Amino acid sequence: MPEVNFQKSINRAAKIVEEYAAGKRDFERAELSDANLQGLDLKGSNFSYADLSKANLSDANLRGCDLSFSDLSQANLQNTDLRGAMLISANLRTANLQGTHLEKADYNHNTHFPPDFDPVTAGLTMSQPSV
Repeated sequence: MPEVNFQKSINRAAKIVEEYAAGKRDFERAELSDANLQGLDLKGSNFSYADLSKANLSDANLRGCDLSFSDLSQANLQNTDLRGAMLISANLRTANLQGTHLEKADYNHNTHFPPDFDPVTAGLTMSQPSV
């Protein structure tokens, strides 16, 4: 059986917290698969193209974050604040969105949501392609 390095995820999450506290907000292409970011305040950060698959983001404040093109498959977003976030072409297909605050978050026709999830009912805004 292959060995799993859980310490790597912990170190990556700790690094994000440390850099955010120092004023950094650009985490584009961050590799945070399986990371535990539960309850963290990371509002206004850029996580575009990030791998957040299987990450625990429950109760986190991601208000106004750019999560465009990010992989949030199997992520735990329960009770996460994603109001005003950019979810353009994000993969949320198998994410836990129970209790997630998504009001005024932007999405497009390439954003993938879980089956039976209605973005309009959840208060999301469909982004129109620029001409």
